Amino acid sequence: MAKSGDIRIGIGGWTFAPWRGVFYPDELKQKDELSYAAGKLSTIEINGTFYRAQKPATYAGWAESVPDGFVFSLKAPRYATNRKDLREAGESIERFTTGGIAEMGDRLGPILWQLAETKTFEPEEIDAYLAMLPAKAGGIELRHALEVRHASFCTPEMIALARKHDVAIVRASDSRFPEIADVTADFVYLRCMGTTEKQKLGLSKKALDDRAAQLKALAAGKADDKAELLAKPMKTAPRDVFCYVISGHKALNPLAAMALIDRLG
Repeated sequence: MAKSGDIRIGIGGWTFAPWRGVFYPDELKQKDELSYAAGKLSTIEINGTFYRAQKPATYAGWAESVPDGFVFSLKAPRYATNRKDLREAGESIERFTTGGIAEMGDRLGPILWQLAETKTFEPEEIDAYLAMLPAKAGGIELRHALEVRHASFCTPEMIALARKHDVAIVRASDSRFPEIADVTADFVYLRCMGTTEKQKLGLSKKALDDRAAQLKALAAGKADDKAELLAKPMKTAPRDVFCYVISGHKALNPLAAMALIDRLG
């Protein structure tokens, strides 16, 4: 058995005008931005899937633009996550997961299901919702990550439900949302939002070193002993880790992500 899972680090999306001259060379054509970003990073979280449906050919095109080993996470559409009662989302979930995402093949990473800020924890509703997330799409095994953004989810019962369905609870750091550090699946999903224009690389040297050490520990299956956990840690086992540097001072997010990759060798 491997002693550590894979660690993938990236950003949210690849199209952002302020990245030109900072991350992208000035002379780079816009159509080549994805390929360039994929050569510097190991994953990208796609946000466009949250706002509108994509064609199967689009998913295939994204997959063809990146090298072997690179993976995308897809943000599930809002019509499948922003509902008064999530138990009514079954048709929307199926429409998304059967709508062409399998065209990405092994470039398809986790699906991010981001709940509305106003959605509160109702155990029966969340249990039913997680049960509807399919294990496969077009023969491809799926991994699911759930981002909860209301303090009512900070309970051992939520941790138990996520583990029951093998769904990773997204760990959102340096944000106004609750940070749940408990590991709940066979992989870990982090969204790091603390970059600032005051630092040349978006984060201080200490912040980068600390984050790199955290990612290594999580990949080795260790619980975060610096965080307050809501439940007993899972059994130690290697886990893949997906870390996205998003929000904060967005212009510097690619530099922060690359700095983390450098620290991980």
